[in-house]
Amino acid sequence: MEYTVNFTWDSEAEVWIATSQDIPCLVLESGSFDALLERTRFAVPELLALNASV
Repeated sequence: MEYTVNFTWDSEAEVWIATSQDIPCLVLESGSFDALLERTRFAVPELLALNASV
C-alpha cells in the first residue's frame, strides 16, 4: 500500500512540516529536513497501527 506524505517549509516559523491526508493525525515539524524525514519513518507505522485499532 502507498501513502503520500507532504513536506512543506514554513518560512515564518523556520521549520519543515510533515502532514498526510492518507495517515490521520500525522503532523510533525522540525528545523531540519533530514531529522523530520527520520521522525516520519518512525511515526508512520505507529500511527497506522493506532488508527487501525480505533
